[in-house]
Amino acid sequence: MSYTRVIPVLLFDDGAVWRSQEFKHHYRLGDPFMQLERYKVWDADEIIYIDMHRTSGGRRMLDFLPEIARNCFAPLATGGGIRTLEDIHNHLTLGADRVVINTIAFDDPDFIAQASHRYGAQAIVVSIDARCHADGYEVVVEGGRRPTGRMVEDWAAEAASRGAGEIFVNSIDRDGMGQGYDTDLIRRVTGAVHIPVIACGGVGKFEHLPRGVLEGRAGAVAASNFFAFTELSYLNAKDSMARAGVQVRTSLPADLKRYAVKELNMDALLAV
Repeated sequence: MSYTRVIPVLLFDDGAVWRSQEFKHHYRLGDPFMQLERYKVWDADEIIYIDMHRTSGGRRMLDFLPEIARNCFAPLATGGGIRTLEDIHNHLTLGADRVVINTIAFDDPDFIAQASHRYGAQAIVVSIDARCHADGYEVVVEGGRRPTGRMVEDWAAEAASRGAGEIFVNSIDRDGMGQGYDTDLIRRVTGAVHIPVIACGGVGKFEHLPRGVLEGRAGAVAASNFFAFTELSYLNAKDSMARAGVQVRTSLPADLKRYAVKELNMDALLAV
């Protein structure tokens, strides 16, 4: 059976994890292991760490990656600041299962093919940040600072043809706003490629998550800020997906099932 993944995203900078809003406003949440421990307890499907590289000379995620990987039970994807094949090698050697690339992929599309050839397409996720305009969605790189003039469908299709194993699409306009996924944006990407797409940007309610799949046709849904503040948010997220008819993998330790059923009424989740 094929399950839809639910993926927490942790934004890293200068030794800490942050929350983000519209790629412009950032608020420190805590050390890079605080949320990881929570997701470890709740058996998350996958975890993505992105180093935002906002602080010049700050402590980089690679310095923490060996310990993150040792404490991460789930498949781990990492990105941020990757510019060379050696950078990819360092991420994978230090414990990542796959890498997320963005600006370098756009500026040098052949880099995707080189990386995919060397490490396998399954290890290469191309991240696409997009901003909505009257005539469509424009790709923006360098952490949302540089508009490219390229429409998201065209770039997604090229990235897939170059060897990307998966696309991670994020709405800059919805980032941290809690308004829900931009399902039109997601559909434009999923309609342009034949590889899995991870939807991100805008989750503010549990019911937003299944819409990324049912309306956006994404193969996985991700969120950052949303999972940071509520102790049982990941379990409730899985429950919301299951109740909407989306097949998800049960993420619940056996010794907590009785508590979850009693306190959360998670019948639908435990049945999948």
